[in-house]
Amino acid sequence: MPMQAPSNNGSPDATAALTGECPAPVSAAMVNVRGGIDGAPGEDWVAEEVPVAMVYNGVSHAVMMASPCDLEDFALGFSISEGILEKPEQLFSIEIKPTPDGVEIDMHIAGDCYARLREQRRNMVGRTGCGLCGTESLAHVARAIARVPAQPLPADDAVQAALHSLKNHQPLQLQTGATHGAAWCDSRGQIVQAREDVGRHNALDKLIGARLREGGDQAFDKGFALISSRASFEMVQKSASVGISTLVAVSAPTALAIREARESGMNLIGFARPGRHVIYAPVDDTAQENTL
Repeated sequence: MPMQAPSNNGSPDATAALTGECPAPVSAAMVNVRGGIDGAPGEDWVAEEVPVAMVYNGVSHAVMMASPCDLEDFALGFSISEGILEKPEQLFSIEIKPTPDGVEIDMHIAGDCYARLREQRRNMVGRTGCGLCGTESLAHVARAIARVPAQPLPADDAVQAALHSLKNHQPLQLQTGATHGAAWCDSRGQIVQAREDVGRHNALDKLIGARLREGGDQAFDKGFALISSRASFEMVQKSASVGISTLVAVSAPTALAIREARESGMNLIGFARPGRHVIYAPVDDTAQENTL
């Protein structure tokens, strides 16, 4: 029996067809398939991805390919982690608008934030594999990394406990096999909150937004973030921008991500797999770093 779609995916609204409005998109769809070996027909759940436009004070700033769920979390997390807003209070309102071509997230933000945004002259088309498409110059990439509050490394048992339970917080991944997850874990490794998306950057932004909306200034005081992807430099930058002191990744970090983590004072753990994980930051100051 096929799995049912996760409850937070939404479903096309029957009344929308009667009113002429666009229904809310869903995050998973059933498709007809044929087996590759015996050719038997069947059905399979696949993840949806839709264009999501970030619109600030009536002007479109970025279009991201994303899973169309938890979009208010996505809007806030993206706005904070990209430096458009400095604090959640600068986001006055959010309106989610499904359209025939995708979804528009209309946000009303503080005037000084919007003025800075216009000065950046950044019009970005994001994709699931690249968070920098459309960046106008190298200067926009190499923004200063934020310092994070010093925290001890999480206990090995806590990292392993969080890793073990991550799949239980990824219903869309279990259903489709095509999405990333980002989770906030307490100091014991218990997962407190998690979000999913076809894009790894988007999943982290959604988690950031969800935590800020629930925890405010103390959202990232104690615990660590766990991501189901590699730790690229942008994942480190986004984490540092909101004060995440420890980032744990299922896959490898890049060299630039490690350098950024060490500069920010962040604990960075990669290759988190059952029974093992690798600590890339901090490191022993006496250790010599080799480059290939």
